[in-house]
Amino acid sequence: MPNESEFIRVIKESEGIIFKIAILYAADRDDQKDLYQEIVYQLWRSFDSFRNESKISTWIYRIALNTSITHLRKEKKRGPQVGIDETVINRFDPDDTLLEERLTQFYDQVRKLNTIEKGIVLLHLEGKNYEEIAAITGFTATNVGTRLSRIKDKLRSQLKS
Repeated sequence: MPNESEFIRVIKESEGIIFKIAILYAADRDDQKDLYQEIVYQLWRSFDSFRNESKISTWIYRIALNTSITHLRKEKKRGPQVGIDETVINRFDPDDTLLEERLTQFYDQVRKLNTIEKGIVLLHLEGKNYEEIAAITGFTATNVGTRLSRIKDKLRSQLKS
């Protein structure tokens, strides 16, 4: 049986990570809430199996991304989805409309990336280095660097047009 108080502490410390992943991989607020809950559930189920061979955040990212990918596959089977109308992240000054507009445009373009690209961008934005991203995704650090460079080029061209 997992240590409930330790699990709650870990989730509270990591809820930002989980929330950001849910935002990128779910189409609307209800789906984001469902995905967030599914990620927490999967973390709970796996909590006893965490062996401290990596950072807890690496383990959380791996489970959250795998859960999100599974969620996307299930959603594709359900049929078309309605897109997000607004950016949900409120970590900026609400009076700064230019920043809000730029963030909205950026996240709209990130949502258009494929599943793997979204995950790499998210991890990069979280300040993870190539080695950490490689540990989470299973790619080599060199492959992460190459992919990230291509993703940045893709985002630049999408944002210019």
